[in-house]
Amino acid sequence: MITPDTVAALLRSFDDPSDGQALKSRELVLLLLEQTPLPFSRRQFKPGHVTCSGLVLSADGGRLLLVHHRRLDRWLLPGGHVEPEDPAIEEAARREVVEETGAVLATDGTPPLIGVDVHGIPARRDQPYHLHHDLLFLFRAQDDACRVSEESRDVLWASPAEFDGYDLPGNIRRAWGRAGGGAP
Repeated sequence: MITPDTVAALLRSFDDPSDGQALKSRELVLLLLEQTPLPFSRRQFKPGHVTCSGLVLSADGGRLLLVHHRRLDRWLLPGGHVEPEDPAIEEAARREVVEETGAVLATDGTPPLIGVDVHGIPARRDQPYHLHHDLLFLFRAQDDACRVSEESRDVLWASPAEFDGYDLPGNIRRAWGRAGGGAP
Protein backbone atom coordinates (compact mmCIF):
# COMPACT_ATOMS: atom_id res chain seq x y z
CA MET A 1 0.00 0.00 0.00
CA ILE A 2 1.25 3.47 -0.88
CA THR A 3 1.54 5.75 2.13
CA PRO A 4 2.80 9.31 2.53
CA ASP A 5 5.58 8.02 4.81
CA THR A 6 6.96 5.51 2.30
CA VAL A 7 6.90 8.06 -0.52
CA ALA A 8 8.51 10.71 1.71
CA ALA A 9 11.32 8.30 2.58
CA LEU A 10 11.90 7.63 -1.11
CA LEU A 11 11.92 11.36 -1.88
CA ARG A 12 14.47 12.03 0.86
CA SER A 13 16.82 9.57 -0.86
CA PHE A 14 16.75 11.64 -4.08
CA ASP A 15 19.54 14.22 -4.14
CA ASP A 16 21.15 15.93 -7.11
CA PRO A 17 22.81 19.16 -5.94
CA SER A 18 23.22 20.25 -9.58
CA ASP A 19 19.44 20.27 -10.18
CA GLY A 20 17.90 23.03 -8.08
CA GLN A 21 14.53 22.68 -9.82
CA ALA A 22 14.23 19.00 -8.89
CA LEU A 23 15.28 19.71 -5.30
CA LYS A 24 12.71 22.51 -5.04
CA SER A 25 10.07 20.15 -6.44
CA ARG A 26 11.14 17.48 -3.96
CA GLU A 27 10.52 19.89 -1.09
CA LEU A 28 7.09 20.82 -2.49
CA VAL A 29 6.11 17.14 -2.75
CA LEU A 30 7.32 16.50 0.81
CA LEU A 31 5.20 19.43 2.00
CA LEU A 32 2.18 18.08 0.11
CA LEU A 33 2.64 14.65 1.72
CA GLU A 34 2.87 16.20 5.16
CA GLN A 35 0.05 18.76 4.88
CA THR A 36 -2.57 17.25 2.55
CA PRO A 37 -5.03 14.60 3.76
CA LEU A 38 -5.33 12.84 0.37
CA PRO A 39 -2.07 13.51 -1.52
CA PHE A 40 -2.61 10.63 -4.00
CA SER A 41 -6.24 11.44 -4.86
CA ARG A 42 -6.87 12.80 -8.34
CA ARG A 43 -9.72 14.83 -6.75
CA GLN A 44 -7.29 16.72 -4.47
CA PHE A 45 -6.86 20.05 -6.31
CA LYS A 46 -5.58 22.47 -3.67
CA PRO A 47 -2.75 22.55 -4.34
CA GLY A 48 -2.77 19.27 -6.30
CA HIS A 49 -1.78 15.61 -6.03
CA VAL A 50 1.06 13.14 -6.57
CA THR A 51 1.46 11.65 -10.05
CA CYS A 52 4.08 9.32 -11.56
CA SER A 53 5.91 9.21 -14.87
CA GLY A 54 8.34 6.81 -16.50
CA LEU A 55 11.61 7.78 -18.12
CA VAL A 56 11.82 4.76 -20.41
CA LEU A 57 15.12 4.03 -22.11
CA SER A 58 15.24 1.93 -25.26
CA ALA A 59 16.78 -1.54 -24.94
CA ASP A 60 20.11 -0.14 -26.19
CA GLY A 61 19.86 2.87 -23.83
CA GLY A 62 20.21 5.41 -26.63
CA ARG A 63 16.63 6.65 -26.98
CA LEU A 64 13.77 7.86 -24.81
CA LEU A 65 10.08 6.88 -25.08
CA LEU A 66 7.78 9.89 -25.55
CA VAL A 67 4.03 10.35 -25.88
CA HIS A 68 2.26 13.22 -27.58
CA HIS A 69 -0.34 13.98 -24.93
CA ARG A 70 -3.79 14.47 -26.45
CA ARG A 71 -5.17 16.99 -23.94
CA LEU A 72 -1.97 18.98 -23.29
CA ASP A 73 -0.92 18.84 -26.97
CA ARG A 74 2.78 18.36 -26.25
CA TRP A 75 5.46 15.69 -26.07
CA LEU A 76 5.97 14.30 -22.57
CA LEU A 77 6.99 11.20 -20.70
CA PRO A 78 4.25 8.60 -20.23
CA GLY A 79 2.64 8.86 -16.82
CA GLY A 80 -0.41 9.74 -14.82
CA HIS A 81 -2.39 9.33 -11.63
CA VAL A 82 -1.84 7.02 -8.70
CA GLU A 83 -4.67 4.50 -8.28
CA PRO A 84 -5.82 3.03 -4.93
CA GLU A 85 -4.93 -0.51 -6.11
CA ASP A 86 -1.31 0.38 -6.95
CA PRO A 87 0.87 -1.65 -4.55
CA ALA A 88 3.84 0.78 -4.61
CA ILE A 89 4.52 4.23 -6.01
CA GLU A 90 6.98 2.94 -8.64
CA GLU A 91 4.37 0.39 -9.72
CA ALA A 92 1.95 3.26 -10.40
CA ALA A 93 4.54 4.64 -12.83
CA ARG A 94 5.03 1.21 -14.43
CA ARG A 95 1.27 0.74 -14.88
CA GLU A 96 0.89 4.17 -16.46
CA VAL A 97 3.78 3.58 -18.90
CA VAL A 98 2.32 0.24 -20.01
CA GLU A 99 -1.24 1.63 -20.31
CA GLU A 100 -0.13 4.63 -22.37
CA THR A 101 2.49 3.00 -24.60
CA GLY A 102 2.18 -0.79 -24.50
CA ALA A 103 5.94 -0.95 -23.91
CA VAL A 104 7.33 -4.17 -22.44
CA LEU A 105 9.49 -3.09 -19.52
CA ALA A 106 12.37 -4.98 -17.96
CA THR A 107 11.48 -6.29 -14.52
CA ASP A 108 14.93 -6.54 -12.97
CA GLY A 109 14.65 -4.83 -9.59
CA THR A 110 12.86 -1.76 -8.33
CA PRO A 111 13.03 1.18 -10.74
CA PRO A 112 14.92 4.10 -9.20
CA LEU A 113 13.50 7.57 -8.65
CA ILE A 114 15.30 9.63 -11.33
CA GLY A 115 13.55 12.99 -10.99
CA VAL A 116 10.87 15.10 -9.32
CA ASP A 117 8.88 17.84 -11.04
CA VAL A 118 5.96 19.96 -9.83
CA HIS A 119 4.08 21.53 -12.75
CA GLY A 120 0.73 23.15 -13.46
CA ILE A 121 -2.20 21.47 -15.19
CA PRO A 122 -4.67 23.77 -16.99
CA ALA A 123 -8.29 23.93 -15.84
CA ARG A 124 -10.94 22.06 -17.76
CA ARG A 125 -14.70 21.76 -17.32
CA ASP A 126 -14.60 19.38 -14.32
CA GLN A 127 -11.23 20.33 -12.80
CA PRO A 128 -9.71 23.62 -11.66
CA TYR A 129 -6.11 24.55 -12.38
CA HIS A 130 -3.94 22.41 -10.09
CA LEU A 131 -0.44 21.04 -9.66
CA HIS A 132 0.91 17.60 -10.49
CA HIS A 133 3.62 16.64 -8.01
CA ASP A 134 5.29 14.21 -10.39
CA LEU A 135 7.79 11.49 -9.48
CA LEU A 136 9.89 10.20 -12.40
CA PHE A 137 11.05 6.58 -12.36
CA LEU A 138 13.67 5.01 -14.62
CA PHE A 139 12.70 1.99 -16.73
CA ARG A 140 14.30 0.13 -19.62
CA ALA A 141 12.24 -1.37 -22.43
CA GLN A 142 12.91 -4.91 -23.58
CA ASP A 143 12.36 -3.96 -27.25
CA ASP A 144 11.08 -1.09 -29.42
CA ALA A 145 7.44 -2.20 -29.48
CA CYS A 146 4.95 0.52 -28.50
CA ARG A 147 1.45 1.69 -29.43
CA VAL A 148 -0.75 4.76 -29.23
CA SER A 149 -3.40 4.87 -26.47
CA GLU A 150 -6.59 6.90 -26.10
CA GLU A 151 -4.66 9.53 -24.13
CA SER A 152 -2.03 10.08 -26.81
CA ARG A 153 -1.83 11.28 -30.39
CA ASP A 154 1.47 9.52 -30.99
CA VAL A 155 4.17 7.47 -29.26
CA LEU A 156 7.79 7.31 -30.41
CA TRP A 157 11.41 6.73 -29.50
CA ALA A 158 13.55 9.90 -29.61
CA SER A 159 17.33 10.18 -29.64
CA PRO A 160 19.02 13.08 -27.81
CA ALA A 161 19.66 14.80 -31.15
CA GLU A 162 15.86 14.99 -31.59
CA PHE A 163 15.00 16.40 -28.13
CA ASP A 164 14.90 20.02 -29.33
CA GLY A 165 12.43 19.11 -32.09
CA TYR A 166 10.04 17.73 -29.47
CA ASP A 167 10.52 20.76 -27.20
CA LEU A 168 11.26 18.57 -24.18
CA PRO A 169 11.19 20.43 -20.85
CA GLY A 170 14.33 20.80 -18.77
CA ASN A 171 13.26 18.32 -16.11
CA ILE A 172 13.16 15.51 -18.71
CA ARG A 173 16.55 16.49 -20.13
CA ARG A 174 18.13 16.59 -16.66
CA ALA A 175 16.62 13.20 -15.74
CA TRP A 176 17.98 11.82 -19.04
CA GLY A 177 21.43 12.99 -17.93
CA ARG A 178 21.04 11.32 -14.53
CA ALA A 179 20.04 8.11 -16.32
CA GLY A 180 23.44 8.08 -18.01
CA GLY A 181 22.26 9.54 -21.30
CA GLY A 182 24.57 12.54 -21.08
CA ALA A 183 23.72 16.05 -22.19
CA PRO A 184 21.28 16.15 -25.13
